[in-house]
Amino acid sequence: MSHQVLARKWRPGRFEDLIGQPHVVRALVNALTNDRLHHAYLFSGTRGVGKTTVARILARCLNCETGVTATPCGECRSCREIADGRHLDLIEVDAASRTRVDDTRELLDNVSYAPVSGRFKVYLIDEVHMLSEKSFNALLKTLEEPPPHVKFLLATTDPQKLPVTVLSRCLQFNLKPMSTTLIAEHLDRVLVAEGIAAEPGALLRLAEAAEGSMRDALSLTDQAIAYGGSGLTEADICDMIGLLPRTRLSELLDNAWAGQGARLLQTLNELDALAPDWSRLLEELATLVHGVAVEQAMALDSATVEAEPVADPLLAWQRDSARQQAPEDVQLAYQILLHGRRDLSHAPDPRIGVEMTLLRILAFRPEPPPGEQDGRGAEGFGKRGQSPIRVTATADGVRASSREPTPPRRRASPAVPAGPARPLPEPVAAPEPVPVSRRVDASEPARPPVHRVAEPRPLDWHAFAHSLQAGPVREFALHADLLEYDAERVVIAVQPAHRMLCTERSRGRLAEALGKTLGGQVRLELRDQATPSTSTPAARLAADAAERQAKAESEARSDPVIAALRETFGAEVSRVHLRDEADSAGEDSGLRP
Repeated sequence: MSHQVLARKWRPGRFEDLIGQPHVVRALVNALTNDRLHHAYLFSGTRGVGKTTVARILARCLNCETGVTATPCGECRSCREIADGRHLDLIEVDAASRTRVDDTRELLDNVSYAPVSGRFKVYLIDEVHMLSEKSFNALLKTLEEPPPHVKFLLATTDPQKLPVTVLSRCLQFNLKPMSTTLIAEHLDRVLVAEGIAAEPGALLRLAEAAEGSMRDALSLTDQAIAYGGSGLTEADICDMIGLLPRTRLSELLDNAWAGQGARLLQTLNELDALAPDWSRLLEELATLVHGVAVEQAMALDSATVEAEPVADPLLAWQRDSARQQAPEDVQLAYQILLHGRRDLSHAPDPRIGVEMTLLRILAFRPEPPPGEQDGRGAEGFGKRGQSPIRVTATADGVRASSREPTPPRRRASPAVPAGPARPLPEPVAAPEPVPVSRRVDASEPARPPVHRVAEPRPLDWHAFAHSLQAGPVREFALHADLLEYDAERVVIAVQPAHRMLCTERSRGRLAEALGKTLGGQVRLELRDQATPSTSTPAARLAADAAERQAKAESEARSDPVIAALRETFGAEVSRVHLRDEADSAGEDSGLRP
């Protein structure tokens, strides 16, 4: 007996054997059971999802000798002939090879004749979108009102090309691409029945390569059986399709997360010898990182924390990585991989683009959020890289540790506008002061600050805010009011309009800076301020700028030259630009006649 390919051998013959299309099966079974049959059906979907198979099963249901039923017997003459493709009343037409209007007219000439041996004469037109415009016009009238013994079953991969007049005459069913898991499970059942051993990873790679098509998956399985011989392994499937084993790809991520740059480059050199598709490699890495993120999300559910051991090495790696890596590192790695794939076409060489993408994962690590202790995140995930600053969240604020941070890279200090005090110098070591509380009245003038109680480390809030490096923390301080402070506690108020600046990270960094200025650990407390304040550093800056602008415009208008121009030519000063914030008046004036 000649060999029969898996795609034909395992073609479903009944609706209950159909895989992945329950919405279509339900509608057709109910129509057959309740005798509510339409005269024209249109099945659409990508290749290999079961369009022709559904049409043939429906033809068997209509012509089974036991009667119109949703469960054909499969044993009668009609069922066997339809399965073998030799039933006289099932006319299958390939519209791609019969596009002319003469072919359609010839086909329709026999519509009026009664069936030869079956109950219905069934016209199955595959790839119906390939018919010409005139062929569709010739088909319209018959498709709308065929004889009672005629059923039209149309199949297409591109329903957008069908005229609306044809679509409106048919019941439309869209068959969905099948999921990777569904295809892998079906391949497992097929190979068990065929007596062929297969690794779970091999089935997943075949299912992924099929891209939602069951026929493609079965055809690839035939090829894999011929390639692998007695059994299917993931390594053989990857070699056959041209993919890289995921166990090797997981090594790249392990090396990047562990900071092993030399080992990372060595692994890339080994993979380069396999001539991989570099863009596909980044896709595979992003898929692996996604699996790690999913495992971390599932670990947050107490019902799934104690998961059973798994035999799949890939799933075991994902669970181990989910416990060892911080969620921020995983999310950042996923984003870097996506951007690396997007920018791969701009790289000098695809290999260089992949290498730089992985080196970014190795180099960039997100800063730990407040609440992280001893290198562990708040969610209980694994260790991060060493962090120069540790911030602890408390019930009433944020406490910064006294551990000195790693010196940052030097930057040019931003210019301090005229008016506020210059930045304070770094505090020197001093004996631990006795905490003395000091309350700041918001109605007091902001400059100069008056301390009611002498303290070892006075806090000039305006000078402190301007001394911070440009960024979110500086903006946070500029828009805040100092209400009260002592050696261990600082209370500030922020208006609702600037509440967006009060992130956990900004509060932690501000607490760290205050601790350095006051010479000890500081607990930062935040209060809401309903009414706008004129005593914040930002408000004082705006007031000073407005005052200087008004003074500059007044001096410009009182200038004798400009007064003479106004009197002689009717000119007026439209605006005054200040070249430097320290200047008392602008030198660039605009005159308008």
